[in-house]
Parts: sequence; structure tokens; C-alpha cells
Amino acid sequence: MGASTLSALSGVGKGIKWLSNINMGLSFFILAFFLVFGSTFFGLQALVLGIWDYLISIPGNILTVWSSDGVEGSVDSQLAGWQGGWSIFYWAWWIAFAPFVGVFLARISKGRTVREYVLGAIVIPAFMCFVWFAIVGGTAIDLELSGVAEGAIIGAGQSDQLFAMLAVMLSDNLAWIMSVIVVILLLTYLVTSADSAVLIINTINAAGDEGPKARPHILFWGAALALVVGGLIIAGGLGAIQTAMVIGALPFSLVMALMGISVLKAIWRDSRREKAGVPATSAHLAAARAN
Repeated sequence: MGASTLSALSGVGKGIKWLSNINMGLSFFILAFFLVFGSTFFGLQALVLGIWDYLISIPGNILTVWSSDGVEGSVDSQLAGWQGGWSIFYWAWWIAFAPFVGVFLARISKGRTVREYVLGAIVIPAFMCFVWFAIVGGTAIDLELSGVAEGAIIGAGQSDQLFAMLAVMLSDNLAWIMSVIVVILLLTYLVTSADSAVLIINTINAAGDEGPKARPHILFWGAALALVVGGLIIAGGLGAIQTAMVIGALPFSLVMALMGISVLKAIWRDSRREKAGVPATSAHLAAARAN
């Protein structure tokens, strides 16, 4: 949180931009490593088959809510646990994140078209997540299925499985170096997420003021977020944070629905302005003034 606050203080064009560039560079480096040394063919097969299975299963998944039958280890209990621990939890997670992330992305995307925004903020990141999960996760699955890992990966804790996979693939020294790079990557992901939150909370509360007067606000919200997260961790660990995210997502789900309606209304009104020859965007307005 300290790094996030300092990053937010430096502004979008400095600390946040530098950290984001480092983040993307490390992400592509690790992905390239697994493409070269991992189970690339197995991962690409998983990517194609996984996307196809995902698309054809969407209608059924939308309308199906699994409930436990009370028998530990049964298929129904496992499906209910999976849906609650992953699908529903991550729906709530992204709904809680969506308002401020959307405002942040809109702020740094000024001058872009709606099409460019959708491609750059939704389509391309989602596809990169598919590729990442397929190649990196596929390598771990292949190492276990082939017997090379001998249960070392699947036997590790969820947060340790990537490091266990590196230990299987590499010598001790190389695995240690790659693990350090992974930790740095994880930190940059966390910092870039938190600094955007601090910046947007401050932007909303300071009415868009980015001058010296905004700095005390950034320091206050950075400290406030650090204390809230720290309090939740001390009180109940990761489970407390997850519960708070799910509870916090409930009111934001209504906000998100209203934001969706607002976007559709704005696009419809812009199309009417364009048909009437009235400037619909800041670029159109600037061109009209210049003429």
C-alpha cells in the first residue's frame, strides 16, 4: 500500500505508467518462458478445446445453480463448492472492482473510441487470460499427467503450485531466480491495482483536482485502504477479505446495472447527435471549433 500510494502521488504518466510497463514486460517474459520450456502443444490444445467448451456451456452455466446433497465428496457437493468458491465469488469480486476500474480505464483512455476501449479493456485482456491459464496451467497438468512432477505440484498449496512447478522444471538456482521474478510480478499486479483505486477514490472526492491540494487526499485514502485491509487480515485472514468483497459487491451490482443503462443511453444519444450534425465527442467539438 505504501508503494501504491507513492505511485498514485506521482500521477498516471509517471509511477503508474512505469509500474504498468514493468508489469506487462514481466508478464510477457514469464509467458514466453513457458511457451519455450513448458508444455506448449498441450497448452494450445487446452486453449482451443477450453474456449470451445466454455462457449457451448455458457447457456447451461447461466441457468444452473448447484446445491450440495450433504454427502462429503459427492459430485453435487463438489460442483456446489466449485460454483460458490469460484464462479459466484469471482462474479462478486469483479462487480466490486468494476466501478473504480472502469473510471480509471476511462480516464486513461480519453480520446479513444468505444470500439478501441472495448477491444483494449475487455477483449484483449480476456484473451490474454485464456492464453496464460492454458499455457501455464496446461504445463502443470501435463507434468502431473506424465508423472514427471510425481505429485509435487498437486500436493502443494494453491498459492504455492506455481513455485512448485518451477522447482520441478528447473534446477534449484534457476527456480529460485524465476520465483523471485514471479514474486515481483505479483507485487506489481497488486500495486497497480491498489494505486488505481487510491487515485480514483481521490479523483471522485477531490472533484477531479490533480494539483498539490490533492496529495493529502491521496495519502489519506492510501492509509485508509492499508488500515482496512490490514484489519481484515488480522481479523480473519484471506477469508475475511473475500467475505467483505462479496458483501461489498451487492450494492455495486445495482450501480453496475445503472452504468450499463447509462452507456447504452449515451451511445444512442451520440448517434442522434451525429445524424443531426451536432458534435458528439470532444474531438468532433474541437474540429468544429477549428473550422
